[in-house]
Amino acid sequence: MQATDIANKEEGKLWHRKPAPGKGILVTVVRSGQHSKTVRFLHVAFDSTGDSFLAGDQHGNIYIFDISRNRFRLVQKTGQACTALAFNLRRTTEFLVALADYSIKCFDKDTKQMVSWMRGHEGAVSSISVHSSGRYAISTSSDTAQLWDLDTFHRERKLNIRQSVGIQKVFFLPHSNTILSCFCDDSIFAWESDTLSCKYQLPVPEQGPRVSYKAFAVTHDGKSLAAGGRSNLLHLWCLDSGQLVRVVQMPPKVRTVRQLEFLPDSLDGGASQTLGVLSQDGVMRFINVHTCKLLFHVGSHDEAITTASVSPNGRHVAAVVDNGSINVYSVQSLTQEVNKPPAPQVAVVSCREAHPDSSGVRVKVGSEKVQRVAKSASGQTQTKVPRTPMRSLAEDKENELPAGLNKRRLVALLKAFGEYPAKYRMFVWRSLLCLPENHAAYSSLTEKGLHAAFLTLHDRYPIKSHKLQRGLQRILSALAHWAAIFGEADYLPLVAFPFVKLFQNNPLLCFEVVATVIVNWCQHWFEYFPNPPMNVLSLAENVLAHHDKELLQHLVDCGITSQLYVWPLLETLFSEVLTRDEWLRLFDNVFSNHPCFLLMACVAYVTCCRAPLLLLSQKQDFEYFFHHRNNLDMGAMLKEAYRLMDTTPADVHPRYTLSDFTPLTKGQYPIFNHYPQLIVEYQSQEREKIRQQEMEYLRERQAVLELRADCVRREASEEAYYAQQELLQQAEEQRRHILAQEEEKLTQQRTKLAAMKRELKVKEVQLLDASRRRFLHHQQNLRASQIQRLDGEIARKMDLREREMAAAVQDLEIRQMELEAQRKMLEQQLLKEQDRVGREVQEEVEVRMRRAERDEEESRGQIHGTETNLQAVEESLAEACQLGLDTHWEREVAERLEQVDAEQERKRERLAALQRETLVQEDRLVNTLRDMEGRKWDEVVSARAQLQQQQQQQQLPLSSADTADQKPVRPKPQCSTRELPVRPGGVSSVHTVTTSAASAFHSSKNASTAPRLTESHMVCLNSQSPTDTSSTNFPLDRGRARLDSGQGELIRAIRELRQKLARAKAREGGSASSQSAQSLSPVSQ
Repeated sequence: MQATDIANKEEGKLWHRKPAPGKGILVTVVRSGQHSKTVRFLHVAFDSTGDSFLAGDQHGNIYIFDISRNRFRLVQKTGQACTALAFNLRRTTEFLVALADYSIKCFDKDTKQMVSWMRGHEGAVSSISVHSSGRYAISTSSDTAQLWDLDTFHRERKLNIRQSVGIQKVFFLPHSNTILSCFCDDSIFAWESDTLSCKYQLPVPEQGPRVSYKAFAVTHDGKSLAAGGRSNLLHLWCLDSGQLVRVVQMPPKVRTVRQLEFLPDSLDGGASQTLGVLSQDGVMRFINVHTCKLLFHVGSHDEAITTASVSPNGRHVAAVVDNGSINVYSVQSLTQEVNKPPAPQVAVVSCREAHPDSSGVRVKVGSEKVQRVAKSASGQTQTKVPRTPMRSLAEDKENELPAGLNKRRLVALLKAFGEYPAKYRMFVWRSLLCLPENHAAYSSLTEKGLHAAFLTLHDRYPIKSHKLQRGLQRILSALAHWAAIFGEADYLPLVAFPFVKLFQNNPLLCFEVVATVIVNWCQHWFEYFPNPPMNVLSLAENVLAHHDKELLQHLVDCGITSQLYVWPLLETLFSEVLTRDEWLRLFDNVFSNHPCFLLMACVAYVTCCRAPLLLLSQKQDFEYFFHHRNNLDMGAMLKEAYRLMDTTPADVHPRYTLSDFTPLTKGQYPIFNHYPQLIVEYQSQEREKIRQQEMEYLRERQAVLELRADCVRREASEEAYYAQQELLQQAEEQRRHILAQEEEKLTQQRTKLAAMKRELKVKEVQLLDASRRRFLHHQQNLRASQIQRLDGEIARKMDLREREMAAAVQDLEIRQMELEAQRKMLEQQLLKEQDRVGREVQEEVEVRMRRAERDEEESRGQIHGTETNLQAVEESLAEACQLGLDTHWEREVAERLEQVDAEQERKRERLAALQRETLVQEDRLVNTLRDMEGRKWDEVVSARAQLQQQQQQQQLPLSSADTADQKPVRPKPQCSTRELPVRPGGVSSVHTVTTSAASAFHSSKNASTAPRLTESHMVCLNSQSPTDTSSTNFPLDRGRARLDSGQGELIRAIRELRQKLARAKAREGGSASSQSAQSLSPVSQ
């Protein structure tokens, strides 16, 4: 069993794996909502084909499930729960839904639009019954039943009853205009739907317990009614006689019958024998109403069924389970009892050497006579079984049919009774025609849709039943897709119509029966297309000429050809001239004999009607005769046909012209190409051109109609526009008149308001003047208090500023002293380092000089021992050695001097960094003082401006302020730092060492090399001279000079700031100037 959760999907597959054959449940459909809650389905309803069904859930969603195509689709969201569904309307895309608000809505499943909305019920609608034509519908509630016209969606009639008697159900009988109404008091009435006159009433059973009918079901032919209720008894009524024919008692487990459904079968001719009974335990039991045998059941106590629907073709059952899901059952898989062949009518009891342990009897189906049972001398029962001739074995194999039937025996039975039993006729025909039932091939043909040649079939052949019309259209379209000739043959609908009407619930069998008839009994019909089959008609004419020359001569004399007396019978297959029962009897014999039997039947019909035909002479009379029913003995006609089959000579017998019966192949249908393909293709092309022209004409016509409607709409809009403009003009004039009156009133009111405003203005001015004077007085008092407060604040801030400036100056002086002390310490360290380096260099020079002298003495000793010719060479070598030593010594001295220079450079950089930090701090102090001066100056200026307004005395002369400004600010004594202090001892010692070294060096050298060496040593030692020391200390003196200049600038800036403050205080005059002069005097000191 497969379970499909459709959740919130709007479309998808019904199952993802094809159900295995033999499974009872094809699929279980579940819909889960939010938070894993199951949304319950409430009702289901099949369409007229039985291949798809509708289902509505508790949220108002309507789904369509197509079993044949394995698809489902959400077609509507109603927003409220449904109480009943109907899906077998005349327009196959529409369906009816009864909702919880007691209304009925009609929707279209393709466009998903609402077609109509029907109101009128005051209670919930429990059922909707649709007429077989699909035009009318009856909706039933507990208090009323209403008849609706589905073309106009208007209510035609309403059934009102007394409140004491409620309505159980009102519904149409199948294929009938009769309406059955069932009431709560078990009374059942039949009404004529056209006149609503009561046809009959079923008597209420007086004997036995009361059933209290709740559920009803009618067979497909509308002849039997099953009713059940609050008991385990079922009443079967015959609606033709109006009598209760049978009472069926269900098992004790069944206490209440909730629903009844007949299971249709294609072999029973609409007289359904299988009845589904849904009881209170949720199990639906299917029983045979004639044998009262339980065939199968669906549902269980765990999965109780609440409601179910059976498809019209009897293949599927859709049941809504108690948990809210839908189970779709396959009837073919549930039981094998429904489609079993009929039971044998002749049985031969045979007993062969019975074993002691076996006493069973074997039943054999046969057509032989039943042999009498004889007893032997020993008392055992023996049976004489006739031997079967060997020559008949081959014939039996040829006559063997599917499902265990034998054609020879069926023919013998047919000749004995004249026809097959109506109950088993469809089954016998399926066996005789050997139908392959190619479901896949037929589905591939139907999936191609309606053929273009049969889109307007209802115009040529109007049929009252829309279901029959659609079935005929589908069968003809499938035939046209199978072979192109069938889309061009005009008489094909006449050939197929009787079979479509007979097999309307099983389109596959209908198609295969029609195809088999065309392949076998319509041989050579299409060779002369589009003309009638002259070769076939000539065969019938030859048979008639052989058996009744007088009649043929009369027909020839009247100008009547075989196209008038044979072809009308063939192209309609006798459906126009025979009744239903006669036609069925005829084709019982046609299907049981050679294909030429149909032609013999045509000739037999003509010869049996010999007398009235000889009296006719007009062509119109002949045409009417062969297109309408006539008084005819069907038995005599069949005997005549068999006589013609037996007595016709071989040279004119159609048997030798027509082929034997050939069934359709299994899997795929055979190719049919026995027709002139060029003509058919030409006609199809011409028809396609005509269709295209018609479509173009319709499009142009539609465009013209739209243009005309547009013109009419524009004219109407223009007229409405002009009428509206006139109304607007009239309204505008009225508004102008009203506005003029209102303006006059406004002018008078404005005059009054102006006078009142003037009075108010005068009062306002007086009040403003008084308030202004009071405010000015208040402002003067407030300003005086503010001035006093500002004076105190200014004095306090000036005092604070002076103290801050004095502290800053003291900090600056202390910092300057610290910097000076640090500079002196660095200079002393630098001089000490220079002395130490000079002493090291002097010691190194003395060591090298002593080593050189020692080497020179050794070389001199060696020079005296050498020869005279090598003296010059040795002198040159000694000189080169001395030069190398001098070079090495000079390089070491240079490296030492570079190290000393680098150390001095690092110290200078440290001094420069300290100097930069000092400058930055000085700049920061200057900026701070400037900001303080600016703020103070702004405060002083603002205070002075306020004081000048109130001060009545004249400003004092600025002489006292000038005198205060001329007091010199005593600068801090600066020490001259242009040259660093040099210790005499250090410098002189260096100079002495250098001089002594030079003299020693000069004394040790000879005359030739001494000047050069002395020069080189003097050049190297000049870096340690006093002049070099002063040059080395030059950057330090320059930094000190910059520090002195920065300090002077800072002092000048402080002096200027003090002068500005003094001038500001002097300008204040009076007491303020004297106080500022007294405060500035200690600062200047």
